[in-house]
Amino acid sequence: MVWFDTGPHGPAGYAIGDAARAVRFLTAPPGPDGPPARLRSLHLPDLPNPTPVEFTHIGRWLYLSTTTAPAVRPGEERVVPLGEADHAAIDTLLDDALPDSTNRPGDGRVVGWYGIFAGRRLVACGADRSRADAGFLASLAVAGDQQGRGLGGTLTAALTRRLLTRYGHAALGVYVDNVGAIRLYQRLGYTDALPRTSLHLR
Repeated sequence: MVWFDTGPHGPAGYAIGDAARAVRFLTAPPGPDGPPARLRSLHLPDLPNPTPVEFTHIGRWLYLSTTTAPAVRPGEERVVPLGEADHAAIDTLLDDALPDSTNRPGDGRVVGWYGIFAGRRLVACGADRSRADAGFLASLAVAGDQQGRGLGGTLTAALTRRLLTRYGHAALGVYVDNVGAIRLYQRLGYTDALPRTSLHLR
C-alpha cells in the first residue's frame, strides 16, 4: 500500500508491504502508473544495501508502538503544554539536542508541543504529531547538559499515556543506531518494532 503527503522537503511517498515494488512505483514518472508528482522523499519498509534508487540522504529507523501504558514516573507533573510563546525556546533546544529534527514550531503536521522546564529554561520537549486515529510522538529531545537525569523517560511516559487515553495506541520513530533511546522506549512498553528506511531523492 502506498500513500502521499507533503513533508518538510516537499512531496513525499509512503509505503508498507513490498519495498522493492513500492520503490518502482514511487520513482516512476508522475502519471497513472506512478505518483501524482515527482517525489522528494520516500518512507519505506527496510531496504537492503545497496538501495535500488539514488539518494542524497538515507535514514534507517524503527517504528515503535505500544498499546500498554507505562508506569507513572516521578516528575510527570512537570510535563506541560507549550504555546507560541515557547517556540523560540523549542528551536533553541532542538538546535542543541536534535539539530536534524524536521519537526519544528510552525510545522502544520504537529498537533502540539509539550515540555519540561528547569526554572525558566526549557530542558526537554516533544511533539504530538498524531493524525486521524493514530497517536505519534516526534522530536523527543533533552538538553545536552540535562541528559542522564531521567527527563527523557519522564517526558515520553507522560506523553505516551496522553496518546493512549485519546487513541488507544501510541508510536514513535527512532534511528537504529540510537541504542540508548531504543532501550528506554522498550522499557516504557514500545516493544512492537517495524524497521523502516527514509530516503531524500536526488
